[in-house]
Parts: sequence; structure tokens; C-alpha cells
Amino acid sequence: MENLKWFLIDAEGKSPGRIAAEISKILRGKNSVPFDPSRLALNGVVVINAKKIKVTGRKASQKEYFYHKTTRPGAWKRISLGKLLQEKPEEIIFNAVKGMLPKNRLRKKALSRIRIYPDEKHPHSANIVGRIDV
Repeated sequence: MENLKWFLIDAEGKSPGRIAAEISKILRGKNSVPFDPSRLALNGVVVINAKKIKVTGRKASQKEYFYHKTTRPGAWKRISLGKLLQEKPEEIIFNAVKGMLPKNRLRKKALSRIRIYPDEKHPHSANIVGRIDV
């Protein structure tokens, strides 16, 4: 990818919404000068410790995510936040960021610049420019 500056975010003990807000700012370029809403910044984000995010209250059992497993009518599937946190914790942060980015042509390109890992291990240690504390 065209000489991206990669930033590292540690998600341990932080809520998914706050992490997603910070990631969307970095991807759009709102943390640098000059900001142009019609272009993406040359930034990428690596998120580690996605399975250690903080979920408060009864969200783990009550909050549900809906998806289509097939294209057949009536094929809605749902999964609780707690179960998704155990199976695919990177999906929680990805969906939160997807909801915070503008719904336009740049969204797909911005989402391709995110790398989310459930643990601390990641193969991008040579490319990290800075560490962001949320």
C-alpha cells in the first residue's frame, strides 16, 4: 500500500466505541494537518489485544449482532456480544469502526487499512510509526 504510516493501538481494558472513534479519526486524517474530507490520510491502524476489550453492564448477554448467513429470505442469524467476543473478537471493533466512518466511496478503502489481532502478536512491528493511547 502506498507508503502508509501505521499506528498501534492497544485495546486492552478500553471500550470498543472509544477505540473505534480514535481509529476512524486516524483513518480519515483528522489527527493531522491539513484535513481534506474528500481524501483519506495515508495512515493505517494495527489494533492488538482485541479480545481484552472492556464490556460494561449486561451488554455481553443482551447486545446482539445480526447477519445474513445466506441470501435466502428469513435467514437472519444473531449472535450475542459475549459469544462474539470469544469466537471472533476482531469483528466487534471492525463493525464499530465501520459504523463510524462516513457512508461513501472511501469507506471500503479505509476499512482495508485496519489490522486487528486478538492477542499481542502481530507481524507489523517493523512498520509501526507511533503508538496511540486511547
